[in-house]
Amino acid sequence: MQKYLKHQEIINKSKTINEHYELDDELFDDVVDSLLHSELDTEEVILQGFQRLLSEVDSEIERMETFADMKPSCFKGCAFCCYFPIIISKMEAKIMFRSIEKFPEERRKEIYAHWESYYKEYEEKLNHAMSLDHTDEGTKFEYKKLNLPCPMLDPKTQACMAYEIRPIPCRTYLNYSDPEVCAKNHLPKEPFSYEFLYNYYFSSLNELLQALYENGEELNVDYPSDAWSYHFLPGWIEKWRKETWNEL
Repeated sequence: MQKYLKHQEIINKSKTINEHYELDDELFDDVVDSLLHSELDTEEVILQGFQRLLSEVDSEIERMETFADMKPSCFKGCAFCCYFPIIISKMEAKIMFRSIEKFPEERRKEIYAHWESYYKEYEEKLNHAMSLDHTDEGTKFEYKKLNLPCPMLDPKTQACMAYEIRPIPCRTYLNYSDPEVCAKNHLPKEPFSYEFLYNYYFSSLNELLQALYENGEELNVDYPSDAWSYHFLPGWIEKWRKETWNEL
């Protein structure tokens, strides 16, 4: 039986990570270098770079967990963090949508059909949520109280419909205590965030796009402006739907 960590134990282990763990940022650089020296076409370089850098974040978290002897208590179907505001750049959103376009047809159509019903069902909540200031610290609690699920959350399975390309916020928020703390609180104190890893991931993704841009490659994003424009994920999806729905 898994032993759940107490809050103070999590604090102590996070302190150990902060003070003694050495993150090797060259692992992120290696992803960029290998792709830039590959024979892949530009679009594939971007899509693979996106997914491989996201996966590197997962691997880095696993290395830190091993270092500090921590095991997450998160389980498939919990979906607690799928009701938090997910804020990403326009560049990431566009790459994410292009990745979904390359999913097998049945899976892709299932996502599109879900979005169609989702934006009808949650229209009122979405209007309120999208009016919130994503730069305000208080927005997280305000958004969570709306009980608005992520548009990528499958209502039947309570699992992510695009798990392998889920954004950084979805990967870096983990619970190591009793799962009950998530079930009973909007913002429990126990879960641990590795959000600092976003800087390693995003700087590498930006480096990849910048190198392609400076080399005169044709990109599927408006670089560099898309890299510095941020919004809630549901907002980006709705904007994309309005711009492309007639072409689907």
